[in-house]
Amino acid sequence: MQALHFGAGNIGRGFIGKLLSDAGIHVTFADVNQQIIDAIATRHQYPVNVVGEQSTTEIVKNVDGINSTSNEVIDYIAKVDLVTTAVGPQVLARIAPSIAQGIVERHKQGNTKPLNIIACENMVRGTSQFKQEIFNALPQQLHHWVNNHIGFVDSAVDRIVPPATSKTGDILEVTVETFSEWIVDETQFVGIIPTIKGMQPVDNLMAFVERKLFTLNTGHAITAYLGFYYSFETIRDAILNEKIRLIVRGAMEESGLVLIKRYNFDEQKHMAYIEKILNRFENPYLHDDTSRVGRQPMRKLGAGDRLIKPLLGTFEYQVKNTNLLIGIAAALNYRNSDDEQAVELAKLITEKGVTQAFCQIAGIDVNNSIVKQIEEIYTTMQNHQFTHNT
Repeated sequence: MQALHFGAGNIGRGFIGKLLSDAGIHVTFADVNQQIIDAIATRHQYPVNVVGEQSTTEIVKNVDGINSTSNEVIDYIAKVDLVTTAVGPQVLARIAPSIAQGIVERHKQGNTKPLNIIACENMVRGTSQFKQEIFNALPQQLHHWVNNHIGFVDSAVDRIVPPATSKTGDILEVTVETFSEWIVDETQFVGIIPTIKGMQPVDNLMAFVERKLFTLNTGHAITAYLGFYYSFETIRDAILNEKIRLIVRGAMEESGLVLIKRYNFDEQKHMAYIEKILNRFENPYLHDDTSRVGRQPMRKLGAGDRLIKPLLGTFEYQVKNTNLLIGIAAALNYRNSDDEQAVELAKLITEKGVTQAFCQIAGIDVNNSIVKQIEEIYTTMQNHQFTHNT
């Protein structure tokens, strides 16, 4: 079995590429970073440090690399069995035309073998959105053929893969946490679902998508924004602060009540899942900067993302949201001159005021009672009157 994987960054190499290779699948990485691609194409293997209580270094083999802007991409899509991505939500639209060209070539060659495409991104129903971008670049007359022969499989992915400098200077070396979760929608595959250890097919994907979004992503973001606000450099340093930990746990419990009511999750099991997430943030082997996790605050304050989507759920099920509001106010306070969206956010708040800026970004009605609460918390943070205990 052959796979083409877009994105040879840390997540691509340390998570999805590794799982595919471990399953005996030949993986070709496609990326614009020529240095990394050349190294993969020359060596056909790279090391992954899996860190936790039991740390190991594993060698990923049976890999190759091509430049994602080259015509080789079209040739590969015409013949492979699986296409995966780990490029970031913004980049999907950029690679969609190449994939569409590859599909046209696949059709021209008469290749009717099933092809499944899985976008492994931090976004809800990312592959479905990717499919729209691909279909926009495809001739109308091919749509029916594509729907019959190509599966667009939504997924939920979870593994912390921070940027880490190799001690040996190896540009391919990557460090990942022990925990990983890759859940896919079994109803969207075309043909036989491949057996890949670490990939879990389910028929209720949205429950898992929201469990991850409302817990790992929500907690991670709030830890980052509060940590950055209090000048903690890393996620570990931030979560070890008692005040921050209480707010983060409280926010995940609030979003958890939404999940319990919406999907009938077992309350005890979900609270244990929250504790597992908190322990992951504490992993001493992962040096993950609050500035990295907090980047792109405007995207993270969007209606369908990790802060506002669980908040909307608290309205729906009438459960408390005190800690979520603190997390949102902290995101609005994110002032990082190295982050384009943080600069844009600060400018918008200066021009329109925090209430109008927030409602515009999050799609929340200005008359909603929580808007005033967020403004009040934001203002106390701006005035450095928001208390915390170290």
